[in-house]
Amino acid sequence: MAALTTSTPASIESRIAEELGVRERQVKAAVDLLDGGSTVPFIARYRKEATEMLDDAQLRTLEERLRYLRELEERRAAILDSVREQGKLTDELEARIREADTKARLEDIYLPFKPKRRTKAQIAREAGLEPLADGLLGDPGVEPVAAAAAFVDADKGVADAQAALDGARAILAERFSEDADLIGELRERMWVRGRLAAKVREGKEEAGAKFADYFDFAEPFTELPSHRVLAMLRGEKEEVLDLVLEPEEAAEPGTPSSYEGIVAHRFGVADRGRPGDKWLKDTVRWSWRTRILVHLGIDLRLRLRTGAEDEAVRVFASNLRDLLLAAPAGTRATLGLDPGFRTGVKVAVVDATGKVVATDVIHPHVPANKWDEAIAKLARLAAEHAVDLIAIGNGTASRETDKLAGELITKHPELKLTKVMVSEAGASVYSASAFASQELPDMDVSLRGAVSIARRLQDPLAELVKIDPKSIGVGQYQHDLSEVKLSRSLDAVVEDCVNGVGVDVNTASAPLLARVSGIGAGLSENIVAHRDANGPFTSRKGLKDVARLGPKAYEQCAGFLRIRGGDDPLDASSVHPEAYPVVRKMVKSSGGEVASLIGDAAALRSLRPDDFVDDVFGLPTVTDILKELEKPGRDPRPAFKTATFKDGVEKISDLAAGMVLEGVVTNVAAFGAFVDVGVHQDGLVHVSAMSKTFVKDPRDVVKPGDIVKVKVMDIDIPRKRISLTLRLDDEAAPEGDARPKRGGRPPQQRQQGQQGQGQGQGQGQGQRGGGQRGGGQRGGGQRGGQKPQRQGPPPANDAMAEALRKAGLVDPKRR
Repeated sequence: MAALTTSTPASIESRIAEELGVRERQVKAAVDLLDGGSTVPFIARYRKEATEMLDDAQLRTLEERLRYLRELEERRAAILDSVREQGKLTDELEARIREADTKARLEDIYLPFKPKRRTKAQIAREAGLEPLADGLLGDPGVEPVAAAAAFVDADKGVADAQAALDGARAILAERFSEDADLIGELRERMWVRGRLAAKVREGKEEAGAKFADYFDFAEPFTELPSHRVLAMLRGEKEEVLDLVLEPEEAAEPGTPSSYEGIVAHRFGVADRGRPGDKWLKDTVRWSWRTRILVHLGIDLRLRLRTGAEDEAVRVFASNLRDLLLAAPAGTRATLGLDPGFRTGVKVAVVDATGKVVATDVIHPHVPANKWDEAIAKLARLAAEHAVDLIAIGNGTASRETDKLAGELITKHPELKLTKVMVSEAGASVYSASAFASQELPDMDVSLRGAVSIARRLQDPLAELVKIDPKSIGVGQYQHDLSEVKLSRSLDAVVEDCVNGVGVDVNTASAPLLARVSGIGAGLSENIVAHRDANGPFTSRKGLKDVARLGPKAYEQCAGFLRIRGGDDPLDASSVHPEAYPVVRKMVKSSGGEVASLIGDAAALRSLRPDDFVDDVFGLPTVTDILKELEKPGRDPRPAFKTATFKDGVEKISDLAAGMVLEGVVTNVAAFGAFVDVGVHQDGLVHVSAMSKTFVKDPRDVVKPGDIVKVKVMDIDIPRKRISLTLRLDDEAAPEGDARPKRGGRPPQQRQQGQQGQGQGQGQGQGQRGGGQRGGGQRGGGQRGGQKPQRQGPPPANDAMAEALRKAGLVDPKRR
């Protein structure tokens, strides 16, 4: 990471330390390292003494807060300069600006001084009407029209008393709406008491059917989960919904808003029967409705979007981490199948190292129906290249292709094949990428997808880093999110995963090397070019011969790059070259050679870490070295295993309530998890159906890639919704009854149970295939979470909504 700025005020470091609950010196050390060009993975792994054991999660948070607070300081300095240039910077105002602890508060204070286009208030001041405004506000005993008569001046554009009063009202309205303390108070009040309401636009009911859950909907700001916010914002963007930010529940007609009362009290406006009271009350009401409410609406809309984006990015990043760190099948020859009907099933065989050794296209499905010929071709390829695994993409025709592979295995047991369904999200993006053209220059684009599918089974991390993280398809509403925010978060996840696993410098692709600490795209290409020209690296020292790979880059990357079978056995471990002297001391103490000490658990455990601590390497580093030497180069990812889909269950109509199936978790959101049970349509395990005890975060129970057993609770074929449960003793909905009877649901789960059901059963569920690879919203509709509550009976076939209504969990006051 490049230095964020050249200086860091102590106040920033102390504030971050307080937020993280750590010492200020730890933060200062981390900041100095970041500013010096060190990456988070490097600091977390090799600079534990400097930061006193700050982990990668703390460092990522520190990095984000450092960026925000430095941007805040830059903005603060710019505002101080601006106000100073205007000659309006008093000691009191400067103190308020310096005390502002958020960007929103800083902008509230700056608003009255912010250069703006000529407003009605400014025009009124130029016409000399500010004394009138001050006089009416300061002395309500004055009759407004009479007082205004003295300010009539045609030459200044004030034609009559009413024009003078209009100008005075504009001045006061601006003053009221630019009071930083008042706006801050009203904003928080509206956030706590207000709600977001949605209505369908006239004539848009049919075209916007996917947003039907929001045609008449309202929910408090503080209760809106991110997926619902993003769904409604998308509905508004597609001109299906009209959204209104309501300050509070609707009061009786004619009742003054409580917000108007706060504004009036702030400026001493009260109705005491004086001549000017009514005019001032009307001015307050007009200010609230035309200026303050509009301003707060913009602020709270931004707050809703920002909060929803942050949560969606967090979910996306978490799912991406799990996908990248999924169990690798390892160095096993694999046959990749990219399913299709009319264009056929694309076939690619890759050997144990991922090298493409054969490609073909078979046509087992309609319209060609060359089933037996396809099996014969696959059997020949599998035998010829000693294939061990079959990787099947989960797009169009995947279930039919899975059946083909199953018959191949049955007819040719001597081949000892294992079939695995693999997510092909992003495969088409890779196929058409510049890197794919460089990596597989003579191969048809359609066949590259099959290669990617095969390789991502062998090593998901190594293959998926070749694809833009946003195209991997494990996020909520990713196309509606801030590009910068999403990219920064996902890039950090990829960087952490790659460096956490380690990279074989002699086999890694340029995209994989580019994610290693300190390398980047340019150096990765140089490493590959050096490798191609000079042969495999035999030692980490050889990296210093790579063009433009200087001392700093070497320091950052060396520990994460592995050289297996090289000159020094330590080069295959995560021990950093700078710490090799410590290992030499250990070898000398134990007697023997480095190679004999590595993996010798008894010898390593007999060593006392304290004996090897010195001024450079502290106890944390020495302890890490001993652990690494015991199991050098150990892959932190889980062991590889596969799920088995139930025979005869190939489409949603084959499902029946009460079925117990094995499936693969494809996505996890705040409201539950989606599971592929082999019917082209992911089912939803709602968070309330994950455990008999309260579940705060679904990720505490399952993660993408997990193999689970689920029971089918309910199937809604027209809406393509499948309700599943992980609690296998739950009673499924009987035929003809839309109410699944769930047992043992704890009271504390009920409130959470209202979040996440319905709305397309959440992000990620949708019809598989049909060109859905690009990482966009699968299923093209409303995603994420709860069936929004509304009056009246629930829609037909919505079992959860009916269950909630029966249980009394739907708020009848909510629209």
